[in-house]
Amino acid sequence: MRYFITFSYDGSDFKGYQKQPRSRTVQGELEKVLKKINGGVEVSVVASGRTDAGVHAINQKAHFDFDQDIEKDKLLKSINSMLPEDIYVKSIEQVSDNFHARYNATGKEYIYQINMGDYNPLERKYVYQHEGKLDVVEMQRAMKYLEGTHSFKAFVCADDEREDYVRTLSQTNIIRDLKDVSKITLVFVGNGFMRYMVRNMVGTLIEIGEGKRRSEEIIDIIKSEDRTRAGKTAEAQGLFLKNVFY
Repeated sequence: MRYFITFSYDGSDFKGYQKQPRSRTVQGELEKVLKKINGGVEVSVVASGRTDAGVHAINQKAHFDFDQDIEKDKLLKSINSMLPEDIYVKSIEQVSDNFHARYNATGKEYIYQINMGDYNPLERKYVYQHEGKLDVVEMQRAMKYLEGTHSFKAFVCADDEREDYVRTLSQTNIIRDLKDVSKITLVFVGNGFMRYMVRNMVGTLIEIGEGKRRSEEIIDIIKSEDRTRAGKTAEAQGLFLKNVFY
């Protein structure tokens, strides 16, 4: 039987989602628990995509095949009772055997949180502590140039070699925190994201917000397909995978 799960995790103490030898990962912890429930038989958990070290997830999705005949609510409780406190499975449902959490996904939403005010040690793992005012209007103007279908090669790590760098960003936005004007959340919705793509876009947007670049430079950066033309990679801790769409 194939099961489909929605889960969240605090990425602070993980070396990313993907299982790695001698490293603590989200996939590794999930598969460890499922193996115990499955009588010692290995279970492979296939997520909608990877997240890097320090990146969080609010509604990550994954599927796995499981031989044990266990009622899904009981299976959900069993999984959560054995998982570490920084991972939580929100829901589980049985799906057809040809469903695939990665290949059937039609889009994702990422958010990136920034604090422009005083350094806050309580939020340091979840909000990027910029500690300086940013021109939010200019940043939002720049984000509109990112929308649409483009090659995003300039925003992918330089050693990422693939045939296709074209993705579509259907929506971008900046949300201001009404309770704390020093906090902003950058929103990116698209049909797919490559490694470091969001963090490299955010790093460039921060430089625009600091007045180091003009918003219109985004157009030339996209056309260049040159990673050296874009800004530095933003820190991981402000980034969340918020939603995966099917």
